[in-house]
Amino acid sequence: MKKFLAMLLALVMTLALAACGGSGSGSGSAIKVGGVGPLTGGAAIYGNAAKNGATIAAEEINALGGLQIDLRYEDDAHDPEKSVNAYNTLKDWGMQAFLGSVTSGPGAATSVEANNDHMFYLTPSASSTDVLGGVANPLTGTVDIDRKATVFQMCFVDPNQGSASAQYISDKSLGSKIAVIYKNDDIYSTGVYNSFASKAAELGLNIVSTTTFTEDTKTDFSVQLNDAKSNDADLVFLPMYYDAAALIFTQADAIGYAPKWFGIDGMDGILTVEGFDTSLAEGVMLLTPFNADSTDSKTKSFVEKYQEKYGEIPNQFAADGYDCVYAIYNALKDEKVDGSTSASDLCDILIKKFTSMSFDGITGDGMTWGADGAVTKSPKGMYIENGAYVGMD
Repeated sequence: MKKFLAMLLALVMTLALAACGGSGSGSGSAIKVGGVGPLTGGAAIYGNAAKNGATIAAEEINALGGLQIDLRYEDDAHDPEKSVNAYNTLKDWGMQAFLGSVTSGPGAATSVEANNDHMFYLTPSASSTDVLGGVANPLTGTVDIDRKATVFQMCFVDPNQGSASAQYISDKSLGSKIAVIYKNDDIYSTGVYNSFASKAAELGLNIVSTTTFTEDTKTDFSVQLNDAKSNDADLVFLPMYYDAAALIFTQADAIGYAPKWFGIDGMDGILTVEGFDTSLAEGVMLLTPFNADSTDSKTKSFVEKYQEKYGEIPNQFAADGYDCVYAIYNALKDEKVDGSTSASDLCDILIKKFTSMSFDGITGDGMTWGADGAVTKSPKGMYIENGAYVGMD
């Protein structure tokens, strides 16, 4: 009788466990999601913001029950070789889905590894087309054979940022004479510039000055600024990261040059540069998918949690990191997957889901992904007023 009762108890427990995992996600361990970004060094503001946003999303998801997320980040110090090493560390840990590298140079390197491993890759902010590989032909919809099929972006791809900036400047009549300063040894900056220049020509924008700089020369912008000033440029387009932009604003002020400034998502963070006089950024305009001042409930909740946890207002990189984790969760929550699902099988599921689903996040509603891995969502015009970002539209 004791043996029979023991067998009966074991059967009941087995059925109970099966019932708990009978619908939606699997009943095993959490999905292991890894991310790589600059957690130290000059670009650390981007990596830590993406990590922090992703962390909040994972905590919220895990509190719901059901599908669980085990999130881990590794530092790459904005270096492609270190990024690949960090990716391999995460792969050894058992990573099943990859949030990619945060910046474009490292992102292009790790996207090759992830694609070769058939690892799903969703980067919050590595926006270069080199990260995606082949890009869809807008006329035919077909994709180049070099397309990295497992790689997707939450951020705008660089050409979209450049063309959208030109369109926005034209639509709003923001400048009659435009100067451009870009970093010619950076795939992010040059990618945005090339599409901006092409769209500007199409729209008939008057580009009166185009100058460049490199990593080795990004401390002295006197030549670039004097060229823009001497050509009477009343708006300067800056497709670059915030560190160089902060120096440009400081040096422009020193020579008495005060045009309108227009940037892109890499300028998000300008207000946190140590030692920078933030009053010099007053009136700076940029395109970004996220507005921390938005009154919608999802954004307000995220901003409040971020401020409470990290003591600062989240930037666009934090919002994109948050959306990345939620997009993966939404794609998997009704699938029978768990920590025992192979990375390759999970990749197949995620690719199918991402190319067919619509996702509402804090960086956009109704987001979709094409066969090229690029996201479709609308940018928002922002400007800096009294040390805060304010919507232009």
